[in-house]
Amino acid sequence: MGSLPKGQFTMQKNASSLTQHNRSGWLFALPGFGLMMLFIVVPFIFAIVFSMTNQRLISPNPTHFVGLENYRQLLSVNMLVLDPLSTNTGELKQDADGHLSYPRLRTFTRNNPDYPHLQGMKAWFSWQWQTQKVVVLASDPVFMKAVVNTFLFVLVVAPLQGALALVLALLINQRLKGINVYRAMYFMPVVVSIVVVSILWRFIYDGQNGLLNNVLNTLSFGHLAPVDWLGDPDTALGSIMAMSIWQAVGFHMVIWLSGLQTISPTLYEAAKIEGASGWQTFRYVTWPGLKNTAILVLIVITMQAFALFAQIDVMTNGGPLDSTQTIVFQAVERGYGKQDISGGSAISVVLFIMVLSISLLQRYFTRERK
Repeated sequence: MGSLPKGQFTMQKNASSLTQHNRSGWLFALPGFGLMMLFIVVPFIFAIVFSMTNQRLISPNPTHFVGLENYRQLLSVNMLVLDPLSTNTGELKQDADGHLSYPRLRTFTRNNPDYPHLQGMKAWFSWQWQTQKVVVLASDPVFMKAVVNTFLFVLVVAPLQGALALVLALLINQRLKGINVYRAMYFMPVVVSIVVVSILWRFIYDGQNGLLNNVLNTLSFGHLAPVDWLGDPDTALGSIMAMSIWQAVGFHMVIWLSGLQTISPTLYEAAKIEGASGWQTFRYVTWPGLKNTAILVLIVITMQAFALFAQIDVMTNGGPLDSTQTIVFQAVERGYGKQDISGGSAISVVLFIMVLSISLLQRYFTRERK
C-alpha cells in the first residue's frame, strides 16, 4: 500500500464509510419504496391511462382510446336562457299553478341541430330572471353535485374541526388531577372504526326513535317535531358534517396538544409578569408558537375532508336526491358499482388535481415570509 498523507487517508476513509452507509440506507429503504411504487404510483399511472379509454370492469367489447372524452363528460357545463311561452294573442302562457310556462328542455338537448353543444346535457340547477328562466346544464349533474358537496364539506369541517380541536387542546393542556382521563375520552372516537361510528350515528339520527329526536323533544317539552335528519336533503349533509367533526376532533386535538407543549413556559411567565390578559397571551405567545402546527392541522383536515367516503356509504349511500354525493363516493360508485373503470379513474384524476392544487395554494399562503 502506497503511503498517503494522513489527512487525505482520513478523508478517503470517511468517504468510503459514508458510501457504505448510503448503500445500507438505500437497501433498507428499498422494500418501502417498492411497496409505494406497487400500491400508489403504479395504480395512479393505471388510473391516468384508464381515464383515457372506454375500459369497463367486465365487458366483451375491446378497449379503445377515447382521449379526454371522459373528462369532457364529467366537466362540461353550459347555460341556457329560456323565454316564456306565449299564446296566440301574445299573452304569456301560465300553468295550472299560475307559473309561467317554458319550452321543454329536451327540445334543446335532444337532437337539435341549432344547439349541438347542448346535446345530451341535463339540468343542474335554474333560477328565474324577470320573465326568463336561466338553466345551468351539465353533462353529469350528479358529479357536479358531488363536487359542490365535497367543497362545502371541506369549507365547513376544516375550520370548525380545527378550531374545536384547538379549544379542547387548550383545555386539557393543564396540570390538573385526572387530566389524562379527559384526554382519553376526547381521543376515544378516533380509535373506533369510522364504519362503527357511522352505524351508531345512523341510529342517533333516526327520524322516528332516534336519540337526537328524543333529546330535542324532551328539552322542548314536545314542541319540536321529529326530524328525519338523514332522510331530508336539507339536513342530511349537515348531519354528516356534525358527526365527522365529532369523530375526528380528538385526533387533531392531540396534534395541537403536542404543539402547545413545545412552547417554552418562560414565555408564559414573561407574559404574566408583563400583565398580559388571557387573550393577549394567546395572541402573542400561544398562536405564534403554533404556526407550524396550524399548517399541519389545516393540511391534514383538508386531505381527510376531501377523502369523505365511509360516512356517506354507511349512512346515506349518496342520497336523498343526491344531496350527500361526494367525489370519492362517485369514483367508487362509478368504478365498482357501475363497473365503469374509465369514468371512476377520470374522477380520481380530477380529485388528485384538485387536492394537489389546494395543497400548493395552502403551502404558498402559509410559507415563511422573510
